[in-house]
Amino acid sequence: MNFQILFVLACLTGMLIALVKDKMRPGIVLLSVVVLFMAAGIITPQQMVAGFSNRGMITVALLYLVSEGIRQSGALTAIVKKVLPEKETTVTKAQMRILPIVSAFSAFLNNTPVVVIFAPIIKNWAKKVGLSCTKFLIPLSYATILGGLCTLIGTSTNLVVHGMMIEKGFSGLKMFDLAFVGIPITIVGLIFIFLTSKKLLPAERPDNFEDEEADAAAESGLHIVEVVLASRFPGLKRKLKNFDFKRRYGAEIKEIRQNGQTITENLGEVRLQEGDTLVLLADDAFTRTWGDSSVFLMMTNGKEIQTRFVPSWKKWTAFSLLIIMIAGATVGELPVMQEYFPKVKLDMFFFASVTAVVMAWLKLFPPKKYTKYISWDILITIACAFAISAAMEESGLAALIAEFIKDVSGSLGAWGALALLYFVTLIITELITNNAAAALAFPLALETADKFGADPMPFFIAICIAASAGFATPIGYQTNLIVQGAGNYKFTDFARIGIPMDLIVMIISIILIPLIWPFTPTT
Repeated sequence: MNFQILFVLACLTGMLIALVKDKMRPGIVLLSVVVLFMAAGIITPQQMVAGFSNRGMITVALLYLVSEGIRQSGALTAIVKKVLPEKETTVTKAQMRILPIVSAFSAFLNNTPVVVIFAPIIKNWAKKVGLSCTKFLIPLSYATILGGLCTLIGTSTNLVVHGMMIEKGFSGLKMFDLAFVGIPITIVGLIFIFLTSKKLLPAERPDNFEDEEADAAAESGLHIVEVVLASRFPGLKRKLKNFDFKRRYGAEIKEIRQNGQTITENLGEVRLQEGDTLVLLADDAFTRTWGDSSVFLMMTNGKEIQTRFVPSWKKWTAFSLLIIMIAGATVGELPVMQEYFPKVKLDMFFFASVTAVVMAWLKLFPPKKYTKYISWDILITIACAFAISAAMEESGLAALIAEFIKDVSGSLGAWGALALLYFVTLIITELITNNAAAALAFPLALETADKFGADPMPFFIAICIAASAGFATPIGYQTNLIVQGAGNYKFTDFARIGIPMDLIVMIISIILIPLIWPFTPTT
C-alpha cells in the first residue's frame, strides 16, 4: 500500500472512532477529515467543496422546509388523532391502524418530524386507554424507517446516493425506484412488528418521580414535562452543573434518561447529550414558550401540548402542495415531459425548490426563521460525504477494499459481494450515522461492480437500504434516539427486536435486489 492509501485509511479509522465516541458533531468530524485529505493533496479544493453544490444535498435542505410546512400546518396532528381508536383496544389492533399510515407519511416526509408529532400524541393516548406506550414508540420509529425505504425522498441517504450517482455520470434514482424492494420490506417488517412486538418489547417501566411527587407538584401549579434535547440545545456536551437550566428555562430537572439509563442522583455531574430526555417540573408558561422551540425535539406533559391556532386552509394547502410536489417529480421523469421541456429538468430538486418557496410565501412556516428548521450538521455531513468518497477513489483505497470483497465472496460471486457490502454498510450505520455509511460504501459499490464486470445499480440500491435500515441500536437512526428516552427504553430493548429486523430486511434485500436489478449490464 502506498502513502495515500495508508493516510486515507488512518483518517477514516480515526473518523469512525470519533463518531462512535460522539466527542463532536458528525458534521465537524467529517469536515476535519476532508480538510486533512485536501491538505495532503489527495483531493483538490474543488473536490472538497463539490458536495456543497450537489443537487442531492440541496434537495435534502429544501425537504426540511417542506416537512416543516406540513408539521406547522397541523395536518399530521389532525390525521393521527382521527386514526387512534377512541375506545379500548389491543396493542396489535392499534398498531395495525397506526403504523401503516406512519410508514406512508414517512415515505414522503422527513422521518424526524413524523416521530416528533406522533410520539407524544400516541404516548398520551396509550395512557388514556390503559396500554403501555413502550409497545408503540419503538414500532413508531421502525415504521418511519421502513417507509423511508420506499421512495427517493424517504430519507436523506437515498438522496445522497442519488447525488453521487449523478456526479459519476449515472441517471440517478427515480421517485419510486426503491419501492420495488422497499414496499415488500415494509410489508414484511410491519407484519413482524405486529406479531412479535407485544412479546419482545418491555412493559412500561414505572416512573418513581411521577408516582411520588406528581400530586404535590400539581397543588403548587406545576406539572411534569418531558423534553428531548435537540442538536440546537445550547448545553450539549456540558455538565448540568455548568449550565443553569432553571435560570434559562424556568423549569427544574428531576430526572435524566440517557443511553437507556434513568439518572436521578448527582444530576450536576451528567454531561448532556443530544437525544437525552429530561423530566422537568414546570408551569404552563414553559410549554407555551418552549413547546415549538428548536432546542427541544419533542415535548410531552401527559396531556396535549397546546399550540397556536392554525386555519384549516393551511392544512389543506400544505397537503395539496406535498401531493403536487410528489406527482410533479414523478411525472416529470417521463420521457414525454423531457421531450416537451428540454431546457427544464422537472426532477425532485425542481419541485422541492418550488414547493419550499411557495410554502414560505404562504407562511406555512415562518419565512424569517427558515434557517432554524434545517439541520445544518446533517447537510455538512452529506456535503463532506462526497469529498470522502472522492478521496477513497483517488487514493486507491476503494479499489483495494473492492478486491478484498471479491476475494472473500469467492464462489458466491457478485451475489456474495452484494451481501458482504450490505452487511458492512449496515454495521457502520448501526455504529455511527447513515450518511457517513453511504459515503464510505458508495465508492466500494462502484469498484466492486467494476471488479465483477457487473451493473453497479444493485450495489447502489443495497447501500440505500443498508444505510437507512438501522434497527438494532438507538444510535443507528435519529428517530430511535428520540423514542429511547420518551419510552424509557434500554439499549437491549432495541437489540431484542432490532437484530431480527435487521436480518429480515437484509435477507429480503439480498434476494430481491438482484432479481429486480440484474448484475448483468444492460446494453
